[in-house]
Amino acid sequence: MSEAAEPATCRRASRRDANGEPQPRVLGAHVSVAGGVDRAPGRAEEIGAAVFQIFTKQPNRWADPVVADDRVAAFRSETARAGVTRTVSHDSYLINLASPRADLWRRSADSFRRELERAALLGLDAVVTHPGNATDGDRASGISRNAAGVAQALEAVPAGPRVLLELTSGSGTSVGGTFEELASIIARIPEPHRARVGVCFDTCHAWVAGLDLRNDFDGVWMRADDTFGVRRVEVFHLNDAKAPFGSHLDRHEHIGKGTIGIGPFRRLMNEDRFRDVPKILETPKGDDGVTADRENLAVLRGLRGELDLILRPGTS
Repeated sequence: MSEAAEPATCRRASRRDANGEPQPRVLGAHVSVAGGVDRAPGRAEEIGAAVFQIFTKQPNRWADPVVADDRVAAFRSETARAGVTRTVSHDSYLINLASPRADLWRRSADSFRRELERAALLGLDAVVTHPGNATDGDRASGISRNAAGVAQALEAVPAGPRVLLELTSGSGTSVGGTFEELASIIARIPEPHRARVGVCFDTCHAWVAGLDLRNDFDGVWMRADDTFGVRRVEVFHLNDAKAPFGSHLDRHEHIGKGTIGIGPFRRLMNEDRFRDVPKILETPKGDDGVTADRENLAVLRGLRGELDLILRPGTS
């Protein structure tokens, strides 16, 4: 990945482990913006999250809100106060930059550009985006259309956040369900914009798409390196899966309680090359999202150091 930019580093000082070495604060979750986007940092703080993901708009509506100046200032202030290290948004579920329909593609491209504009206004580090669906069955053209839409948005918002293509479950006509398709999208985005593009690796999506994190953990990352370049992975969505391996069914489960099992999460939490990469929960919230997120984050924190049978207190 020689041509890709280095992932952004943590903006705040980290805690230290038992040996006095700094430990990155990279765990978090998707949090609600109900009541205003400036409420999100406090909700992250409530669950002990150092990073968080948000929707900057209602994900199932086209309407794009105008974020008032006072909300922007409050969001930035609260983010700094809460000691957050990375902030990410997820784009609208309606956006389909792989669509063969010219009207839907244009609407999607406009909405995606506005997402980047809001993210830049709020000072977010990255926007996670699903590559979309080639509903005509022409995956190669869908990939090209997605790349064109991403490139246009990056050109329109030159000082904005990074764009992270999310690995999908590979169901139906969706693109981005293989490393090869992600690499193909990235390769079609011209420089200098390509340097602002990375990958969001969702563990549930990977598992149900046929990437065997349990029995071929190292092989998965060798394949990533051979396609888009493993250093492009700049955010993890950590989710167990309700559905079986290779099923292409996107159903998230609590960490260690699904078909993936605890082993791959233990490996990820102890993998040196991913030490500084933000890891964000999208696990089920249930009736009490705060408790659910705290419990899942506690499971992940408890996995640190288990490969060496060394538990290092004081990490976050």
